[in-house]
Amino acid sequence: MTPDDLVLTKRGLRFRGRMFPCTIGKGGIRADKREGDGATPVGVHRIVGLLYRPDRMARPADWGVPIRPGDLWSDDMRDQDYNLMVRAPYPHSHEALRRADPLYDIVLVTDWNWPYAERGRGSAIFLHQWRRPGYPTEGCIAFRRNHLRWIVSKIRYESRVIVPQL
Repeated sequence: MTPDDLVLTKRGLRFRGRMFPCTIGKGGIRADKREGDGATPVGVHRIVGLLYRPDRMARPADWGVPIRPGDLWSDDMRDQDYNLMVRAPYPHSHEALRRADPLYDIVLVTDWNWPYAERGRGSAIFLHQWRRPGYPTEGCIAFRRNHLRWIVSKIRYESRVIVPQL
């Protein structure tokens, strides 16, 4: 491990010598992650994308990609675009990236089951803003807004997120 790794612990996420409170999936941490189980997958995941809401903030890093109206994420394992960013109109099951709440104002995208998705293994493990402290996610890792912004300001493309079996 290096100081640039983000390491999930029982106390939170450790990064660059700091500990950040966070929430994980309502299904806990699992080595056998499946679509819809609400679990955060065990493993070493790389950061492969940064998405942000340009109507709510300035570009947080030079590699950030704006979330536009109509941007979605496919979670339909029967579709060829499973676990990829897609555009509306989209007839299959998906999650809207541009939301009324601030959850996805800034999103770090991991390489979990990406870019070549294994059907049913689970889609889109993001690092994003939490709803409130202690409120679980659908498998992502979530933070307080100012903590996530600090992490984004220090992280690099392909930084590692290490999720051990706790």
